[in-house]
Amino acid sequence: MSPIIVAIDGYSSCGKSTLAKALANKLSYAYIDSGAMYRCVTLYALQNGMIKDKNFLPEEIIPTLPYIHIRFQFNAHSKTSDTFLNDINVERNIRTLEVADFVSKVSAIKEVRSHMVALQRKMGKNKGIVMDGRDIGTNVFPKAELKLFMTADMDVRTQRRVDELNSKGMHVNYEEIKNNLLQRDYDDTHRKENPLTKAADAVVLDNSELNKEEQLDFVLKLMHDLMLDK
Repeated sequence: MSPIIVAIDGYSSCGKSTLAKALANKLSYAYIDSGAMYRCVTLYALQNGMIKDKNFLPEEIIPTLPYIHIRFQFNAHSKTSDTFLNDINVERNIRTLEVADFVSKVSAIKEVRSHMVALQRKMGKNKGIVMDGRDIGTNVFPKAELKLFMTADMDVRTQRRVDELNSKGMHVNYEEIKNNLLQRDYDDTHRKENPLTKAADAVVLDNSELNKEEQLDFVLKLMHDLMLDK
């Protein structure tokens, strides 16, 4: 089968990145975490005083976009990609609750989205990629050969996020995480620029009761059927 683009959209903490990484590894495709890219912009804004007293300053963030360089590098130890912001490994830094509190608002800025989408399309020019995010199948790659829309029960999502952060030594409060996810859902689905919606031709994957292996098998079967259809 010729290389294709797999676009995975969905809500926060639905396991998009976990599935995307496993799929990319199985197919020997490149994995691109679009959410990490927006987190990098948010981290950069926090580090440079563009988010103050719970308020962010779009007029200060926008002019800095050409100076924000993002790349992904395979980590042989973790067997996945690390995110680099201006040549500094920020994989851990961008996963904090502080970044999570602002990433949906920063990613709603039109100029930020336009800049990130241009970078993402460049990364997928030769296909053979798996990319996850909020608007990959609807905006970044509307002609992607396979589109998934992931969802899961809110309590399942919350516990997954708590477990993820705890595993990284970040001890967090369950209700605080749940409220953060609820707010991000609202921000993602109500923003003016390319809100989170299901593409008309996307396959819904509710993984509330599916383990990682079952999710991967589900997608591989979809790809097998896609190949047969062609």
